[in-house]
Amino acid sequence: MPSVPSFPGSDSQIPDVHVGPIDLAARVDEALAVQALAFGLSEGEIGVRRQIVLRHLLAPGARAYGAVTARGRLAGFVYGMPNDRSHWWSTVVEPYLRAEGCDDWLDDSFVITELHVHPAYQGRGIGRTLITTITDVARQPRSILSAIDTESPARGLYRTLGYQDLARQVLFPSAAKPYAVMGAPLPLRRR
Repeated sequence: MPSVPSFPGSDSQIPDVHVGPIDLAARVDEALAVQALAFGLSEGEIGVRRQIVLRHLLAPGARAYGAVTARGRLAGFVYGMPNDRSHWWSTVVEPYLRAEGCDDWLDDSFVITELHVHPAYQGRGIGRTLITTITDVARQPRSILSAIDTESPARGLYRTLGYQDLARQVLFPSAAKPYAVMGAPLPLRRR
């Protein structure tokens, strides 16, 4: 498993974190607890997301990686799958991508469905290691994802990896904020 780099000034109380494949279905509640802290989910949203994650994991080619501490705790996770135009996410973003002349990105792409790092572990390269590790084994020539359409550390990370905005102000039903759809050729850019 790849080790996450340690950075000067990092808290010496935080154990080493290793990234590798995980059985996300078996750890779904732990992963959603991380997502709730990182993304600000309510109890009701967690229940809905649980069913969505478990359904996604049944898709052909779906895989998940976790950042696991030396004590076995999940510090972060990522999961994704080859994109399928019939999936709900694709049906929502397709008109926005088509309006920008980018709907071909829905074909032959690996979609990053979720990527979250526990707030206590953010800023240490874990998110970068998770997303590069999962995309390095993708068979597709490119990757797509959606992120809240605001200037955030997550969007900054995605840009350093080569992701570019394909469509902005994408509205998902029941989402309070608009999203941006981003795409990058694989392999992702390294520092």
